[in-house]
Amino acid sequence: MDLAKRRAVMDEAMTARGDWPERSPWLREAVAALPRDGFAPDRLWRWDGHAYAAVDRHADPDGWADELYASQDAAAVTQVSGGLPSSSLSAQGVVVDMLDSLQLESGHRVWDIGGGQGWNAALAAWRAGPGRVVSTEIDPDLAAFARERLAAAGLDVETLTADATTAAPGGGRFDRVIATYAVERVPWAWIEATGPGGRIVYPWGRLGHVALTVAAGGRHASGHVQGLAQFMADRTAPAPPAAGPTGYRAVRGERPAETERSVDRDLAPLESDWDLRFALRVAVPDAVVLTGRDEDGVSAWVHDGAAAWAMFSADAAGGSVLFQGGGRRIGDEVLQAWKQWEEHGRPDPYEYGITVTPERQFAWLADPDDGPRWPLHEAAAATSR
Repeated sequence: MDLAKRRAVMDEAMTARGDWPERSPWLREAVAALPRDGFAPDRLWRWDGHAYAAVDRHADPDGWADELYASQDAAAVTQVSGGLPSSSLSAQGVVVDMLDSLQLESGHRVWDIGGGQGWNAALAAWRAGPGRVVSTEIDPDLAAFARERLAAAGLDVETLTADATTAAPGGGRFDRVIATYAVERVPWAWIEATGPGGRIVYPWGRLGHVALTVAAGGRHASGHVQGLAQFMADRTAPAPPAAGPTGYRAVRGERPAETERSVDRDLAPLESDWDLRFALRVAVPDAVVLTGRDEDGVSAWVHDGAAAWAMFSADAAGGSVLFQGGGRRIGDEVLQAWKQWEEHGRPDPYEYGITVTPERQFAWLADPDDGPRWPLHEAAAATSR
């Protein structure tokens, strides 16, 4: 297990793809000084096609290193609860991208939310300086692990066991706030804890990460989508509906369709166009969209995790038949959102943003004041294939 070689290979891969940000050259130095293996537990978890299997550093050192340095786009699962991942070391490319979006400078006071194993806090502390980073983690075992690894690295980071959705740690304001788990709505405590002009970077609804800037007066914050990746959800939020066909079957059950009609639209973009999938997630945030292909083309199944369902059954003519039930016509909502996305010029995810006020939160396209808006729901399901 040659960790130095694996670090070098990862560094070269990020260089070849332009993943080291030009405006934040410090990140490459920080990652070299504080590599991810220094914050990885001795047990990682690998999906074997049926379940997550443990990969032990001592029993299988090469397998452990393979999980940790698979690629700059791969997270390493560090904790499994109830058969599902509950914590991970985020992909190195994502960690770097988010810290670049934070626009962190020496001397900034930083709140690191969802500290996990402590690597994100370590990199932030490398830049901000001793005693400038406070990290909160809701899981006491993870917080203790992070505290130990940060101390071993010689870093002065305050690591607390706390629920960051309700209150900020200690007194005073932070210049920068960064969260490493996905939220549908930003807790107002994060805005209150950030001084005017401060920056908040967080994963939004497992779609990608957003960077908000707090306005003068601190009464609202707004900013664009900065990067795309999937993240684990806030542990305090309601569990999302079951993904895959299981979720659809659970919602529909044996109920017959309430409506049926023909749809003159090829569904292939639902399978392959991720700009479209992002736009649908914004406009119909509780819609879980599944796709499948047979000799007639792409079919789709949609549900809201509660009662509404829709099935687009592909026909040989290039269209589909839409069956819907559960009261709400969620299939029509998806089609309407699709049409609006086309009318707006098929925007990509980086044209969207978020605005947060004490009273409401909404997504917008192109312009926070004059562009189209969509209210953010309290909770929503992740789209999946």
